[in-house]
Amino acid sequence: MPYPECLFTTPPTCVKGVMVCQNRTCRKQGAARVIAAFQATAIDQVVVLPSGCLGQCGNGPMVRVVPDEVWYARVHPDEVPAVIERHLLGGRPIVAMLYRKFHSRSHANPNHNESGDESR
Repeated sequence: MPYPECLFTTPPTCVKGVMVCQNRTCRKQGAARVIAAFQATAIDQVVVLPSGCLGQCGNGPMVRVVPDEVWYARVHPDEVPAVIERHLLGGRPIVAMLYRKFHSRSHANPNHNESGDESR
């Protein structure tokens, strides 16, 4: 799936894209509420977009952050503020939420857990 176009404008009009799967299985698992939670908070230079199937059915709702290539699985709307605060604004992926098929614990920024909290 291609990256959001705003990453390629000159100058770029965004620095990150958050893609939330809106395909059938993810929608059944609450993806509409997840994307609504992201869209409810304006984040400077971050675009939030619905995406088609991300190919990980049954593990959703799936969220993919680009160009970081960080994938979050089974995201709940109440977890979105933490993703915004810690990852999008703080640059620290939330290890406990990473999709294990694509990420090992060593993938995340070593400073990801300055607070000592890896819980969801």
